[in-house]
Formats: sequence, structure tokens, C-alpha cells
Amino acid sequence: MAAILVINPNSTESMTRVIDEACEPLRIAGGPSIETATLKEGPPGIETQQHVDGLISPLLAFVRKNEARYDAFVIACYSDPGLHSVREVTKKPVLGIAECGILTALTLGQRYGVIAILQQSIARHLRYMGALGVMDRFAAELPVGLGIAELADEKRTFARMVEVGKALRGEHAADVIVMGCAGMARHRKPLQDAIGAPVVEPTQAAVAMAIGRVRLAWENR
Repeated sequence: MAAILVINPNSTESMTRVIDEACEPLRIAGGPSIETATLKEGPPGIETQQHVDGLISPLLAFVRKNEARYDAFVIACYSDPGLHSVREVTKKPVLGIAECGILTALTLGQRYGVIAILQQSIARHLRYMGALGVMDRFAAELPVGLGIAELADEKRTFARMVEVGKALRGEHAADVIVMGCAGMARHRKPLQDAIGAPVVEPTQAAVAMAIGRVRLAWENR
């Protein structure tokens, strides 16, 4: 059976468990199978550009080591660390959750907003969205003001996400919301219900695309 590997580029195992839970609805009879893994060389949380840049080498080594076992790879961090470098070393599909999350959002509404974890993440995300050429339909990005470790407080995290989601809807006219961190995954459906707009969980978006790539035998070029 074909297999997809979803890589958590930080070293926090609890984050990998959240990512694995997000993948569960996409595990279907007949596959492809979906596995998750933690990049143990990564930082506990990916919160700076230096963190992102420092992940390129270990991600390349990790994908090279596992390439023969998997038919596609998903990099499950909203900064898409090492995405283009990894695509250079394999013809197998490599998907980043930020790119896939945003592209999915563009099919669900005219203007998308992003919920970030920290204010300092936003400048990095803006640079990336500019490179993707998707700013014409960008509404705004606002932070919940919680670091990776603090996301474990589910009640506090969800309350802040609802507050930020409603601000993106009411003050910035976003009609679809993208979660800007894989650690937010378990809140997707409750958040969608609370704010009355589609909410994209980017790991799910990327894995859904990876399934299509594998089933249709599309290679990375």
C-alpha cells in the first residue's frame, strides 16, 4: 500500500500527536496510509526565521533517509521550512501546510484571514504569502499571543482563537479562516461553528492534496 509521511519539524512529541489526530479523518480503506513522525533535531517550537532556516539540513537528511519507504511527504509547520530544498532532492510529492492551507482557503471564500500564534510570526508569514502571490485576496493575520507550549491549554487557546477569528471576520472581512499553526488542529470544527465561516486546518489540507497526488501518480518536477 502507498504511504504518506507527515513530518512535524519541531521536537515536541505532543505536537506530533495533535498532527496525527488531525490526519485521522483522512485515513480511509484502500489508503494510502498516513504516518506521522517527529524531527528530533528540530527546536521545541518553530517561532523565528532562524528556526526555519536551521531546519533545512535536518529535513533534507530525514527525507533522504525515508524516501524509499514513502510515496509523498508533508511538512507540517506553517512556515513550510525547507519546502523547496526538499523538493529538489526527491521526485515524490512534497507539500507544505501553509501553501496548501492558503490554496484550499482560496476555493472556499474570496478573502482569507490567518490566525497566527505570535505577533513575531506574522512578518515571516507575510513574506511567504508575498512570494506565493496570494496577497490580493488576503484580509489580515492576527495572533492569539500564545507560544507552542501554551497551546496545550485547550480552553485558553480556543477562547483566544474565537476572539481572533471573530475579529478577522468582523473587522477585516475575511470569509474563510486558515489556522496558522499545526498545533491548533483539534479546534477546527468548534471554531468554524463559533465564528460561522469555513476554517481550514492546513495539515488536513496538505494531506488531502498528498492523497490526490499519490492516487494519481503525480510526481514532483
